[in-house]
Amino acid sequence: MFCLCFFFFQAEDGIRDLVRSRGLGDVYKRQVIVFASDRDGRIKGSGRSVEGLHLRDALAAVATAHPGLIPQFGGHAMAAGLSLAADRFELFSQAFDTEIRLRLSADDLHGRLLSDGELEPVEFSLDTAKRLREAGPWGQGFPEPLFDGVFEVVSHQILRDGKTLKLWLRPPATTLALEAVAFRRAADFAPGTARVRIAYHLEVNNWRGERLQLLVEHLEAV
Repeated sequence: MFCLCFFFFQAEDGIRDLVRSRGLGDVYKRQVIVFASDRDGRIKGSGRSVEGLHLRDALAAVATAHPGLIPQFGGHAMAAGLSLAADRFELFSQAFDTEIRLRLSADDLHGRLLSDGELEPVEFSLDTAKRLREAGPWGQGFPEPLFDGVFEVVSHQILRDGKTLKLWLRPPATTLALEAVAFRRAADFAPGTARVRIAYHLEVNNWRGERLQLLVEHLEAV
């Protein structure tokens, strides 16, 4: 399936939005819409688009192909909401999956990372991170700079949640030891890995002072 539709029989808007915003699309590598019971036998759903999909246009195409299936919907390219009869949830799920298959390939679902390249050792500094932060705000159409490179693994630690990976990394031919954090990436790292290629943002960590931190978006052993 190219999309996943979740239906919670009882869920407040805040809970549904929290589930949606926790990155289910990133976890499952699918377009996700989360539904909850509304009233009068209806359910309402919301979702955020995966890269390359205009979510409202996809819903409009389903509504055109299946008149009456989606009485109400709205939104834009990156997010949308809708309501439909509860007994039509399965039909919508199948119709929406069919439409997503027409608009995306399997490669699209895994996403693409566009890197701004590698940094020189002298650029790994708190000053660089602050300058990038001040150059924002970053957002849709103006993404935060993303860098990549190969690093030696000095040490690693899996944090208490069991999912977050903390690394200390050294750029080749340097004596630097850079702190890096990778949320939901602990399962991607094998103990004993000597070198990794990462895609990352430069961040200012304000916990107990200010220090440079790499926020990892992608990680693989090399």
